[in-house]
Amino acid sequence: MSKSWKNPVLISIGEPRVETAIDSVQAASWAMIEDWPLDEGPALDRALHACTCVIEGKRKAEDARAAFVAAAEEAGILIRA
Repeated sequence: MSKSWKNPVLISIGEPRVETAIDSVQAASWAMIEDWPLDEGPALDRALHACTCVIEGKRKAEDARAAFVAAAEEAGILIRA
């Protein structure tokens, strides 16, 4: 299930670092689980929880986007939101 965002979030992620546009809850979840540079952090925890809530139909996709932006800022990988 993919909940798309109106405006993608551009992050720098992976090894070597690559600019990546994240445009959905599914893509954000995958990035945070597979490629995130931090193993833990309060914003990361909130973003993962927000994505789960969207997938379960309890929150809006834009709520997860805002939480994802905060997690990317926390990790130092946000280029543009």
